[in-house]
Amino acid sequence: MSRYPFTRALVTGASSGIGEAIARELGNEGVQLVVVARRAERLEEFAQAFPGTEVIACDLQTKEGRSVVEARLASNDAPIDLLVNNAGFGTSGHLEDIDPDRSEGEVDLNVVALTRLTRAALPRMLAARRGWVLNMSSVVAFQPAPLLTVYAATKAYVQSFSEGLHEELRGTGVTITALCPGLTKTEFQSVSNTEHFQSRYPAMAWLDAVRVARDGLRDCAKGRAVSVPGLQYKSVVAVSGITPRRALRRLSGLVQRD
Repeated sequence: MSRYPFTRALVTGASSGIGEAIARELGNEGVQLVVVARRAERLEEFAQAFPGTEVIACDLQTKEGRSVVEARLASNDAPIDLLVNNAGFGTSGHLEDIDPDRSEGEVDLNVVALTRLTRAALPRMLAARRGWVLNMSSVVAFQPAPLLTVYAATKAYVQSFSEGLHEELRGTGVTITALCPGLTKTEFQSVSNTEHFQSRYPAMAWLDAVRVARDGLRDCAKGRAVSVPGLQYKSVVAVSGITPRRALRRLSGLVQRD
């Protein structure tokens, strides 16, 4: 018997990293899957390991890609009761040096796609009085992050959006959970140009994607509003909540420039 209450999940960004770890964890527990990412070949390889998996290869930075996934979420045919909004990316560097189109794409994926997909899933879930949404946030949602400003800002949006919606939906049978991992070894470092973090931060600071996936799914199944994997990051979030904003800004700036 599965440890999770979900019957069919749609996971975005399922071709690598935490998204793939979440999809594999669900597949191993017998949950039916719809996997979404741009890299069709990786999704097809995943589907071979989990027969019956639906594959949607599309780019969620585009209106066309979002429309395909929105339609799938709204469908009453093989309905989705767990949506995992994992797709996203970051960019490291000084804002004036970053391609504005890349920053716009970051907002489109991290914010616009997540918001639209969540909205698309809700009517059917609310009608069934049963559903879960797991949104990928981050510990940087709780503090400013110089040199990762756009990424941190998008995660602050995800955090506020998810917690507010969690309360809005209280008593409906539908819950929203914000998953807030800290440093996790995935392809994120190469995509965001933060590979130097691996030598800057000690081994104890790094989380495993499988651990993050399991903690997030467990807390989502329990209906928790916020999931922070790892004691070290639970402490970081707790301290962020009581530290003056000016001090948080300065400390974050010193860490990034170290």
